[in-house]
Amino acid sequence: MNNNIYEVIIIMINKGVKNEIIFVNYIDNKRVGELNLLFQEMLFDLFENITKDDIVYCTKNQKPEKTDIFITIKNVQKRVSLKIGDKNSVHMEPISEFVNFLIKNNVSREYIILYLKYHYADGTINGKGTNRKSVNEYKKTSQNDINLLNELFNSDKLLYKFIERFVLRGRNSNYDIDLLISGKIDDFFYLKKEDIIKIIYGLKNISTTGLHAGALYIQPQSRNLKNNPKYEKCRYCVQIKWFNLFEHILLYKSNNII
Repeated sequence: MNNNIYEVIIIMINKGVKNEIIFVNYIDNKRVGELNLLFQEMLFDLFENITKDDIVYCTKNQKPEKTDIFITIKNVQKRVSLKIGDKNSVHMEPISEFVNFLIKNNVSREYIILYLKYHYADGTINGKGTNRKSVNEYKKTSQNDINLLNELFNSDKLLYKFIERFVLRGRNSNYDIDLLISGKIDDFFYLKKEDIIKIIYGLKNISTTGLHAGALYIQPQSRNLKNNPKYEKCRYCVQIKWFNLFEHILLYKSNNII
């Protein structure tokens, strides 16, 4: 992790919030037919029995949830998650909460230990080891452990739980998103909830050396190999990345058209 990690995170957060406000201001209190053709196509796909004369209302979610904005037409509300830029992080949480999540889903102590050893890659399960390895170094000696975790994490027992926590619902809500939008108001792709599930499930058997749940890759925010005190806290966070999100959306849309 480079020395500007927190600055980059702050910039991305501010950029994301700004994009949310732009979406709200563009959509709110407009007729469907007043919005650009991309939006019209999306709204007719998302809502039933609407016309171009119906009013669209849009508000920003003030809570820290997967839902960024709410779109409402004819008293029907949809929850929307917005993504912007080429960054591929979709979720982050303290490792303690992630372990508790695994325990609640009946993951055995043996597998939790395997995960902790992968996460810290320093020979311990608490991150206090002195010999910290990069992920590539760790894979050289422990790829079989990662393979075992992948078999479990992509099982019917757990995969949907991961999708729900990392993309659809998160840790702070009782409701799933209905829609994910990637891009800006005049240039975006979107996926409905059922599309997200299909794409991630479709990649559960991919051949990879990385730890993943379908299309979602699971890793520490940083292993802090240089022992920089400023970034030590990053070792204790689990980060989920959806690599190639844009390409996956494009391929999925193209296949549906065909």
